[in-house]
Amino acid sequence: MQPDDETLMRAALAQARNAAGAGEAPIGALIYDPSSKTIVTAQRNSPIALSDPCAHAEILALRAAGRARGNYRLTGLWLYATLEPCAMCAGAISHARIGRLIYGADDAKGGAVAHGPQFFAQPTCHWRPEVTAGVLAGDSAALLRDFFRARRKKAQPAPDEA
Repeated sequence: MQPDDETLMRAALAQARNAAGAGEAPIGALIYDPSSKTIVTAQRNSPIALSDPCAHAEILALRAAGRARGNYRLTGLWLYATLEPCAMCAGAISHARIGRLIYGADDAKGGAVAHGPQFFAQPTCHWRPEVTAGVLAGDSAALLRDFFRARRKKAQPAPDEA
């Protein structure tokens, strides 16, 4: 039996919660192989921990899947991400030939699939995955909102310190 999108997105959300616990933006991603019905890899955002601006959850998942498969082409695999991918991640998804992209929350500010450059709609994009947006979007958005609200609150001085 094939897991449904919500089940797999919950696994990506678990990675996003791991990222938040490590002080990283709470974004998770996983790569699923529908032919073998297995999760190839699940990753969390790690730019701070790895001192790497490219260590987005999606990029780390693509790298791990490429190593696991011994090939940078990941044709037929599905990528689940808790947040709409940015331009860098959308480009990498296209280069990897991911068959299907499933993401949770829209990112009007930094997203590049439905927002901003709409990477896959560009004539220079050579590979376009099937895209499913909004899977457990409320859960993904709430996790992000709560994380950044807590960070802003922590950064503000107490009233008697101002």
